[in-house]
Amino acid sequence: MDFFYNAPERVVDEVIDGLARIAPVKRSAETHGVRVVVDRHWNKQRVAVLSGGGAGHEPSHAGFVGKGMLAGAIAGDIFTSPSVEAVLAAIRATCGEAGCLLVIKNYTGDRLNFGLAAERATREGYRVRSVIVADDIALDEATQKRGLAGTVLVHKIAGHYAAEGADLDTVADMAQRVCDGLCSIGLSLSSCTLPGHAIDRRAAELGLGIHNEPGVREVDPVDAGDAMQLVVAPLLEAINERGSGDAPLIVMLNNLGSCATQEMGVLFNELLARLPAERVARVVAPAALMTSLDMHGFSVTLLPAEDDFVSALESPVAAIAWPGLYSARENESFDVELSAASNEPAGARDADREQRIERVVQRLIESKDELDALDAKAGDGDTGTTFAAGARAIRDALQNEVLSSGDDARMAYEIGEILARDMGGSSGVLLSILCTATGAALDEGSNWSEALMRGIERMQHYGGAAQGDRTLLDALIPATEALGEGNDLGAAATAARDGADATRSMTHAKAGRSAYVPENALRDLTDPGAEAVARVWEQLADG
Repeated sequence: MDFFYNAPERVVDEVIDGLARIAPVKRSAETHGVRVVVDRHWNKQRVAVLSGGGAGHEPSHAGFVGKGMLAGAIAGDIFTSPSVEAVLAAIRATCGEAGCLLVIKNYTGDRLNFGLAAERATREGYRVRSVIVADDIALDEATQKRGLAGTVLVHKIAGHYAAEGADLDTVADMAQRVCDGLCSIGLSLSSCTLPGHAIDRRAAELGLGIHNEPGVREVDPVDAGDAMQLVVAPLLEAINERGSGDAPLIVMLNNLGSCATQEMGVLFNELLARLPAERVARVVAPAALMTSLDMHGFSVTLLPAEDDFVSALESPVAAIAWPGLYSARENESFDVELSAASNEPAGARDADREQRIERVVQRLIESKDELDALDAKAGDGDTGTTFAAGARAIRDALQNEVLSSGDDARMAYEIGEILARDMGGSSGVLLSILCTATGAALDEGSNWSEALMRGIERMQHYGGAAQGDRTLLDALIPATEALGEGNDLGAAATAARDGADATRSMTHAKAGRSAYVPENALRDLTDPGAEAVARVWEQLADG
């Protein structure tokens, strides 16, 4: 299976059922394809704000049902407008003497079905007004502009005024003002896949809608900043053309479906970095607001930050999907207090040894991609990155002349401190323990092989691994033992290489992240930590 669905034809109802278990809503009984979700506590005394459309945009629209936002939402099949009968049923379920407002996205199916439902409801005696959201700026003036994530801001602002007891005309006029001010555009790295359909991804596109329709053009952003710039530039141009000038803005970043939380964090930072700080009055917390199934993309919405808009957006709601409004600010930073030893001047230095260390750390830095690729086959793919981070920190200490390269014990202590601070991961801590314990043994008069064995013993004590457990110890222990037997660095390097190669036949790891990996994933695969250690010894032997 590629997605966590049951029967494709049941997806929409199962999504609504799951939402109704925790949200302040109740749903209509399943009948004739009608799916209506209403506020569980609705009493028809105020203007009912209703919205909806095809499913596949979750949490829109049902996630925004609750006091302070929507009185109800109507869901069609995926990317298919709900029927006239479904919209009419929602009006009957929520509309009292105060009337109701229909918030309609600018798609033909929605306009026709919601529009006919409004006409029929009017004949039945209901007071109905509607607004059409067309916030997409990607299309030229000759093309019908689509309703995008800006629709959610209409829900929130109209819902606030309805909850405050405003009459229908006031609520509708306020909603229209929001519609008139909205500007949105989306960018996606790939299209979405409908439940039950084969995966068929398109390339990156700018200016796409929320129903898997193609964008206005293909793009090829090199990174998140480049992608965000492709979106921000036309947005600012569009909103300035509407007469906003340098007016402050409400900013909203919407996840179109499958952007990871980390991606959204990076994109949000890039968004705020590319907008003039004085123009960012408020931000909606970045979230999935109006998605397009699993589309790997985002959209940005701008709205002039008029005082009544801001007040409405800041008001509390019961709807569980509203992420909240915040004030953006510049980052604050502070200096951390490092261990005193890291600020001490270096002791004795040895130029020849520093050159050798420089070559070793450079070998690790150059091995980053290969070690990461090796680790990615059975782990999280960061072994090379981790070792390279430690290597760069040691190289910086050499270049800054703060490594006591001529004092064995002190150098070992200092490298231990560097690795603990800058290398990260369990490897950084374990190697720091190795260096610290080795330094203590050297201080007591041990030679290098004896001191390293002391360090290895402490690594095993805290880390719990042993030789044969498919870790970096499988290269480190044989090399250290070779030194202890009176052999030179060449023999130690050979022993380290043999130990690393031997991990290819170890299909059952007992320690480290490989311990959680199935045996078939480890077969004929060298442990990346052991490979890194073998390369260190080989470089030491080469001089």
